[in-house]
Amino acid sequence: MPQFRVTTPQRDYDAIVERGCLRRAAEFVPPKAGKVFVVTTRDVWDLHGTSLSLGDRAHEVIFFPGGESRKRLSEVEAMAEQMMAAGGDRSSIVIAFGGGIVGDTAGFLAAIFMRGIPVIQIPTTLLAQVDAAVGGKTGVNLVAGKNLMGSFHQPLAVLIDPDVLSTLPDREYRAGLYEIIKCGVIRDAALFKLLDELSDLVLAQHPEIVERVIADAVRIKAEVVSADEREGDVRRILNFGHTVGHALEAETGYTRFLHGEAVAFGMRAATAIAERAGVLESKDGTAIDRVIAKYGPIPAVDGISAENLARRLGSDKKTVQGKVHFVLPISIGEVRIVAGVDDAVVMDSIRAVLK
Repeated sequence: MPQFRVTTPQRDYDAIVERGCLRRAAEFVPPKAGKVFVVTTRDVWDLHGTSLSLGDRAHEVIFFPGGESRKRLSEVEAMAEQMMAAGGDRSSIVIAFGGGIVGDTAGFLAAIFMRGIPVIQIPTTLLAQVDAAVGGKTGVNLVAGKNLMGSFHQPLAVLIDPDVLSTLPDREYRAGLYEIIKCGVIRDAALFKLLDELSDLVLAQHPEIVERVIADAVRIKAEVVSADEREGDVRRILNFGHTVGHALEAETGYTRFLHGEAVAFGMRAATAIAERAGVLESKDGTAIDRVIAKYGPIPAVDGISAENLARRLGSDKKTVQGKVHFVLPISIGEVRIVAGVDDAVVMDSIRAVLK
């Protein structure tokens, strides 16, 4: 049972990777906690609700509609009203049971309900297991961009059950694998090599291989978050692929690409920028593009304007004092945060990957 400690000023907690851990969920609810509110989507509850064991703990299920378009402050308010009507108070606890959108939204709900109540993250998609559920980032979208309203609210625990992936659609599974590729590029050349050489086993969900790549990604996320909880420095490397990826999601109204697919596109763009900026050798750039392609396809990007994507970069959270900060690979396993990249280099790179 791989178990990774996340140490932050706000809270220390464990991220546990264990098949069947949904049946142990009650163990992680504090004895003195009041009513438990499980925030989930209808499809996740229908698939996995019977596996989530809360014992004799009083609990209420709140159904979130799901989808990036519903990841808005109005939905958080609606769920908070349901909690109040069901007897929620300062002793209550939220369990975020679903994919990354549920985790972000339910986590934000917990962060602001009664000025903050605990949350347990139980991610049910690969993308959420290796990224969103660990680290305490919560939030909702604005029209201007993704996750522009939110809070750092560390969970009591993160329970990662690889068994739930058996019901995940293939496209959703591949979207999560892109985030694992990201982890290999930014910090772990051995993980990147495994993803390159054993792609058939990864895609076939070979149990030992899947557990290995999930554990490696969670370990990396735990290490980075423990070093930098609030994205002041080191944690920004986790944004590799996200700057252009978020612009792509916003430009297409959060309806055309899954988050991992947009990140894959963003990683290709960042790799192209790194090559053109002279900080990445072409052989490493080719390797990154090759591994991303092995886990594709990414949906077609026809009809998307490079100029529009470039304009949206200024609204991203990685923009500081008017300068867009890119996370650029300088080798497999190492990245650098670079500001002030020449606009022409950015435009040429985006145009190249759009082709």
